[in-house]
Amino acid sequence: MTALNASTPFALPTGVARLTHWGVIRLHGADAAKFIHGQLTQDFSLLGSDQARLAAFCNAKGRMQASFVGFKALDGDIFLLCSKDLLAPTLKRLSMFVMRAKVQLSDVSDIYAIWGLSGDATKTTAGTHDQAWSKADLADGTAITLYPAGPTKRQLWVSPVDAPQPEGVAMSLQTWQWGEVISGIATVTQPVFEAFVPQMLNYESVGGVNFKKGCYPGQEVVARSQFRGTLKRRTYLAHTAVELSPGQDVTVAEDTESVVGQVVQAAACPSGGYDALVVLQTSHQDAELAVAGARLTLQPLPYPLLESI
Repeated sequence: MTALNASTPFALPTGVARLTHWGVIRLHGADAAKFIHGQLTQDFSLLGSDQARLAAFCNAKGRMQASFVGFKALDGDIFLLCSKDLLAPTLKRLSMFVMRAKVQLSDVSDIYAIWGLSGDATKTTAGTHDQAWSKADLADGTAITLYPAGPTKRQLWVSPVDAPQPEGVAMSLQTWQWGEVISGIATVTQPVFEAFVPQMLNYESVGGVNFKKGCYPGQEVVARSQFRGTLKRRTYLAHTAVELSPGQDVTVAEDTESVVGQVVQAAACPSGGYDALVVLQTSHQDAELAVAGARLTLQPLPYPLLESI
């Protein structure tokens, strides 16, 4: 792949951003962890108080209907953070599976605020709380450590809406969203609803799939992609000069009718142009690529992919 342009400031600045594009689902009741364990790609039955989970909610064909960052509160409730544009339909689909389980699901996006913290604005935590998908309950809220954006540490901060705003320099939502892209961790939104199995978004390489847990919708397809070598597409980090949006087709540069991928997530790059996460056919990762006629340059991923695929 093409190396990063030396002029690109591949680092998210320090700051605090209110994440209005995310929403919160709460699961309350004795069966909260057991219920959601049976619906997602990650293990929630053994979820510790110092852990968070990246997880996918799939249909029967293994295609992702939503992605979550989930954690357990001190009172045992489970919280799922997801793209706000998919929250209502996802809540409805999950609720269809409740049946006799002792759990109530609700949208609490108006009760809890989600903030993005980066650099010196991140909360100080101890020990393993500095690792990705770790969680710490502090006085005013919950800190979840994410994959970094370049060399910059990132956290999600979840707190009641009437709690004090986290201390730090104000950051625009646009800048935070650029950090989401360069972290390499894709979030499913409406334009790519049911477009990918988790491994196409590299979820098995970044802690989003547990292959030892029990059944969940789409498990057979996800397992087959993992162990039978049937996966033909992967997520790559890319840059181009023009504005991009999720759902756009990626084509071969010399043949715009030859679609070989799709834009998953995109954001304006501070140094100009747009950075994006794109799912491509692995056979075309070294080809000349384009989106809407503009050349697309692939960049190195910020994490290694598991070699078992």
